[in-house]
Amino acid sequence: MREDLLTSERLPDDTDETLRPNRLDEFIGQGNVKERLRISLDAARQLEHPLDHVLLSGPPGLGKTTLAGIIATELGTRIRVTSGPALERPGDVASIVTNLEEGEVLFIDEIHRLPRAVEEVLYPAMEDFRLDIVLGKGPSAQSVRLELPRFTLVGATTRKGKVTAPLRDRFGIVDKLEFYSDDELSQIVLRSAGIIGVPIDDAGAAIVAGRSRGTPRIANRLLARVRDFAVARAAGVVDADTANEALRVFEVDDLGLDRVDLDILRAVVETFGGGPVGLSTLAIVVGEEAETVEEAYEPFLLKRGLLKRTPRGRVATPAAFRHLGLEPPHQPTLLD
Repeated sequence: MREDLLTSERLPDDTDETLRPNRLDEFIGQGNVKERLRISLDAARQLEHPLDHVLLSGPPGLGKTTLAGIIATELGTRIRVTSGPALERPGDVASIVTNLEEGEVLFIDEIHRLPRAVEEVLYPAMEDFRLDIVLGKGPSAQSVRLELPRFTLVGATTRKGKVTAPLRDRFGIVDKLEFYSDDELSQIVLRSAGIIGVPIDDAGAAIVAGRSRGTPRIANRLLARVRDFAVARAAGVVDADTANEALRVFEVDDLGLDRVDLDILRAVVETFGGGPVGLSTLAIVVGEEAETVEEAYEPFLLKRGLLKRTPRGRVATPAAFRHLGLEPPHQPTLLD
């Protein structure tokens, strides 16, 4: 089997692998998703058969990869990790699934980026646990059917709409992860700080959580930067003042917006008079790929009510003007 097809048999790092919870009870937030998963896991264990295939969707950094690892741990089995872009040919899938063992978990990140030919090989593997391989070419070609061990495929995607209907329909468990509340993120920050040995009080954790864009990955990343500042400038202790000053230095404002977020808002507000402006034009102005702007930055700006999507393009809301210290333009009414 090609070694580059599997990222690893462990989960890839985000900030620090030691911060990942290993059990469902340790996973903070996503209460409804956890409860549904717990029911399915309990049933799989009692019935002694593999868990149904699982499709997890949602913005980056919310815990899809972590949940895949938890599923494997809860089932007491091994996880194999790969990604959609790594599986370029049908033979790549065949190489992986024929080397799985009974009950193992195969995790495919960015599953919406699978080529169509690769998807078609996955269909019988997921549904009937078999693989049809054609040996040779022309009149002498022969079709060989391979029986596969029963396994659980966990797919993760940030763009559920890009997952084709035939593939999506073969997942028995489909769930979407939502952004986290500030209280949940505060718990995550306090847990992570305890693991990496950062002295932090509740007020400091709340500051970090409030600027983490509803995303645990960002919370842990900001915690690491606040820790660095605290060690270098504040005797290693993180309180509210230290957290505020650290995040000011690292250019994360009160809403959790970073430099690129603010560049996007300034482009729409100042360069294009509040919009509308097309995505590709906006991406050129801020020096980012259009896909990066759409997937990495826009969801939070939309969630915060700073941007709107319209048929003609992106439009800044009055809240965006006020956040930049500007007066919103007059909105005409029927009386004007």
